[in-house]
Amino acid sequence: MDLRVWEDGESEGRTVIVRIGVEPTCNITPHESGQTSIGCLVTRELEKPTEEIRQMTAKAGAISHKATNWQDIEWGKVHRQVRRLQARIVKATQEGRWGKVRSLQRLLTRSFSGKALAVKRVTENQGKHTPGVDGVIWDTPKKKMHAVHQLNPRGYRPQPLRRVYIPKNKDRLRPLSIPVMKDRAMQALFLLALDPVAETLADPNSFGFRKARCQADAIAQ
Repeated sequence: MDLRVWEDGESEGRTVIVRIGVEPTCNITPHESGQTSIGCLVTRELEKPTEEIRQMTAKAGAISHKATNWQDIEWGKVHRQVRRLQARIVKATQEGRWGKVRSLQRLLTRSFSGKALAVKRVTENQGKHTPGVDGVIWDTPKKKMHAVHQLNPRGYRPQPLRRVYIPKNKDRLRPLSIPVMKDRAMQALFLLALDPVAETLADPNSFGFRKARCQADAIAQ
């Protein structure tokens, strides 16, 4: 590679710009983010892995830009997005690509769709009116939407459990530990990312407490 020096005399003084291997008349396609420095016109192209990760992140969080209220969330798209990421986790698990599995799990637990579905599950079950030690329940659309935005795995620390005793029989009481709403939602969020791996690696002849399996499947086996 040869070294060519050209002079630029736009101002009163003459500035010497050194460019390596580039003719003055050649057409150079600049980087989409612009020049990295004043004297450099040649920048590296965007790497393909970075572009792929950016596309994955954009698709996972696309719904978050449209939904500003709890009533405006399109749950059909939310369920499809979560199932799509879970299917990719299953495929990566079957291929033994554990790095990709962790990346997809991280993407799912930080996506708007995963957080919204986790909040929906803990606010529509039988314990939705039972608070934890903080006495907080998510019983309004505003509280539910606020919980979606506050459900951040980074720096998360669980709170103590609320201990209550319920009658077991005539003379005995059974202790029951109740977590706060945020801890329940966080458990539901990580279950979305861990369940595909557990179901893929589990015993195919196991039918107890398994999703989409019943007594008829065990009898047929």
